[in-house]
Amino acid sequence: MMPFSRLFFICAFSSLGVAVMAEAASPPGAQGGDFGPPRGAPIRAVLTSPPAVPPPLHRNYPAKVIVELEVREIQKEISEGVTYTFWTFGGTTPGSFIRVRQGDTVEFHLKNHPDNKMPHNIDLHGVTGPGGGAASSFTAPGHESQFTFKALNQGIYVYHCATAPVGMHVGNGMYGLMLVEPPGGMKPVDHEYYVMQGDFYTVGKYRERGHQDFDMQKAIDEKPTYVLFNGSEGALVGENALKAKVGETVRLFVGNGGPNLVSSFHVIGAIFDRVRYEGGVHEQENVQTTLIPAGGAAIVEFHLRVPGSYVLVDHSIFRAFNKGALAILKADGPENKLVYSGKEVDSVYLGDKAANLAAVSEARSAEERGTLTKEQQMKAGESRFTGTCSVCHQADGKGVANVFPPLAGSDFLMADKSRAIGIVLNGLSGKVTVNANGYDSVMPPMSQLNDDELANILTYVRNSWGNSGDAVSAEEVKAIRNSTRRAEGAAH
Repeated sequence: MMPFSRLFFICAFSSLGVAVMAEAASPPGAQGGDFGPPRGAPIRAVLTSPPAVPPPLHRNYPAKVIVELEVREIQKEISEGVTYTFWTFGGTTPGSFIRVRQGDTVEFHLKNHPDNKMPHNIDLHGVTGPGGGAASSFTAPGHESQFTFKALNQGIYVYHCATAPVGMHVGNGMYGLMLVEPPGGMKPVDHEYYVMQGDFYTVGKYRERGHQDFDMQKAIDEKPTYVLFNGSEGALVGENALKAKVGETVRLFVGNGGPNLVSSFHVIGAIFDRVRYEGGVHEQENVQTTLIPAGGAAIVEFHLRVPGSYVLVDHSIFRAFNKGALAILKADGPENKLVYSGKEVDSVYLGDKAANLAAVSEARSAEERGTLTKEQQMKAGESRFTGTCSVCHQADGKGVANVFPPLAGSDFLMADKSRAIGIVLNGLSGKVTVNANGYDSVMPPMSQLNDDELANILTYVRNSWGNSGDAVSAEEVKAIRNSTRRAEGAAH
């Protein structure tokens, strides 16, 4: 009979051999997948523009997947009336969403459109290998590069350009997401959406009209002009808002292209049922706000119990309301007053993102043609007033008794146009008398608004609710702004 000590040694050695062979069949760090050769005919990947996500794969074997992605340098609006030259993967910021399965062999084709001015490449964080594909994909305008990689690890991964100066290429919008599905796929949900944050650095101030160029010094100093979801202030609001219904589950693939800021991602009025933080395989439950680092991503899921507008923000809150990091998911369906009283989200959250920007665009175009009318200014001003001023002054201009003075029929407002402009620009603190009633409150300065916006708002309030006056011009606002002495670093 074999001695016990020798038998134990043989069994332990055999177990170790099985473990070693199992490890050899699955690459180190991989989370359980099919890592053999691809099967079947090559598959051309379905790529989608944000906020759309390609459909689930429903495939139980590894395949050869061909991804063709074209770099385009495109000028388009970053905010209403403000254009910027974006460098993009697939013509959008963020770039096209890529969906593959763990174990797939990906043949990647990167094309640089011949009209582009710059060389570009791509670094995919889901690629195992130095540079993530960057060294293999450096591509001049009018050329194409190709490389192949194995999708070893499941998760949601950022990709971005890594051509020097890297920060400038990323800062101009060159980033996107690639999902590597687990072998068994993902749990079905009702809606999947693609949302990605980025910080942008322009020579002009926030919402300064016209074409704006990239400001390298602001980028180095990490002082963005805009912080945005999906590349523009209008990307996910109004008619572009995300949509769902009460009772449905929403999955958001949320990335952060940076190049600099960390995102505190939050949905006002929702609690995340599950968060796959940092894009990995572990989940946290019942999460209010999740951190997403620059160059990182997360998967968040939540279900909708009541209708209304759910506001997506970076909860570094000035970024949401003063730099643009705000989006809306509109949920339709029956109220449930046991859960929530049914009141629509307060305008303090929606701000001027709820405004009808068609009137604003019409006024801007008319101004550029030299045909701007008072009526056009009033329509544009009403849109901006609704999101900027109505919380305190109320939609009917009557203010709040004993707290905020009325604008409707206001002798104080109408007595001096220049004073009114100065108050809106610079704020007001202390006692005032309006229509024989005293008020002692504080109005913060609204100098973050541009000259056009302030002129249109004032034209609207000076010609509404019983008021009747002449129009306020952007030139009048500009003159008072320029004559106001401000401490260094104060709002412009």
